[in-house]
Amino acid sequence: MKKIILGLVFLTIVSCQQEKIGFVDNVKLMNDYQEKIDVEAQFKIKAEALNKKRDSISQAFQLEAQAFQAKAQTMPQQKAQEEYAAFQQKGQIIGQQLQQEDQQLQSEGQVQMDSVISHVKKEVEAYGKANGYSYILGGGEGGSVLYGKEANDLTDEVVKMLNDKYKN
Repeated sequence: MKKIILGLVFLTIVSCQQEKIGFVDNVKLMNDYQEKIDVEAQFKIKAEALNKKRDSISQAFQLEAQAFQAKAQTMPQQKAQEEYAAFQQKGQIIGQQLQQEDQQLQSEGQVQMDSVISHVKKEVEAYGKANGYSYILGGGEGGSVLYGKEANDLTDEVVKMLNDKYKN
């Protein structure tokens, strides 16, 4: 009889110490997080401005090329070849500058997105600690949760918490 009672007490203690586990859908979390949406919107505006600049420079360069072709027909061949080489070099320099600006914009966007992801991870960790979770797993595309009870899905709660903090 004592063994049965001790066994029941042991099972009760073990069941009380069960780990609290939840999960978030990473894709939904990031798609619904306002800071990430704002960062993407800012990046899109900068990318559109760069595309307009590229188009404007390209159009100006095309007009210059057409004017050069007309002018080159009246020049001696040696002089036309020299100016054509200088014109080509100018085009390469412009192309390199635009490529550098594009790479800089991409790099800046990646740094901002990495910062958002790092912030989300810290906030999820703080949320887990504050709410007594032993584990909060990541689900969605590429996540580690293949199935989870809907009651353990913390995505909406975490998105709300993140967006409320972001607003403030």
